[in-house]
Order: sequence, then structure tokens, then C-alpha cells
Amino acid sequence: QVQLVESGGGLVQAGGSLRLSCAASGLIFSNYVMGWFRQAPGKEREFVAAISRTGGNTYYADSVKGRFTISRDNAKNTVYLQMNSLSPEDTAPYYCAADSAPRARSSWRVYDYWGQGTQVTVSS
Repeated sequence: QVQLVESGGGLVQAGGSLRLSCAASGLIFSNYVMGWFRQAPGKEREFVAAISRTGGNTYYADSVKGRFTISRDNAKNTVYLQMNSLSPEDTAPYYCAADSAPRARSSWRVYDYWGQGTQVTVSS
């Protein structure tokens, strides 16, 4: 049974930082592209970042480029999202997801497995 468990969310002031983690089990982690998504209330799920199977390639939404960094540790079956210079517009639950396709994709519809999400709230 595949499980993705996010952690690290919380309340932070604008300009602050958070580091999200997503621990995976029940799958061969290094066979999956990993992605982070978020979904603000009343909005569609939004691509944030993705990382290739080996970690050699990363992809970001324009809205987070230069502020967020995605990374992975295949030995620990964990993917991370370092978030800096946070703004209230970044407030949302954040979800990690696993995609069995060979290349990273930004559409949430193609990802195979999802975590339950971790809430990030940025106060102004």
C-alpha cells in the first residue's frame, strides 16, 4: 500500500521560511517523479514544483521560482520543499504526489499517488 505523508507545514509570518517533507512508503521511490502541489480555497490544484527520479532535474511554477527549492533523498524515500520569502499568497494546503512517468509533468491529473496534505499559512 502506497503512502505519502507530508509534514512541516505551519503558521509563519510573511518573509519567513518553512521546509516541507514528504515520506514515501510502499513504492520504489527512485522510480517516481515527485511533485508538490497546492490548492487554495475555491481554486484548482496548482503545480508548485517537481523533481526527476534521480534529482538531477527540477521544475518550478513561475510564482515560486527563485523562492522555493525542491530536493529528494532516495536513500530516505523523502522529498522536500524548502520555501523562502513566503507571502500570504502562498497560503494553502500543500500536497506531495508521485508520478510513474519518466519525465516530470505539471498537471496534477497525471500523478498516481497523493498525500493528505499539510497546511501552510502565511500571515501578513
